[in-house]
Amino acid sequence: MIIYGNDTRLINFLQSEIELSTAAISVVLKHPELQNAPFPMLLWQYGLVDIEQLGRIFDWLEGQV
Repeated sequence: MIIYGNDTRLINFLQSEIELSTAAISVVLKHPELQNAPFPMLLWQYGLVDIEQLGRIFDWLEGQV
């Protein structure tokens, strides 16, 4: 799965558990690379989450399957 942008559960998790702002999430959602890279990796690449938070995001995603 590459694009998570329409997944409101993920957005809610990022805002409530990772404490990302709507503005930070919006920046990545508008990025052209979103079509080619997993959304959480773009958050990390742009310094919006650290490696521990990235792990928490992937753990959460794994639990959603």
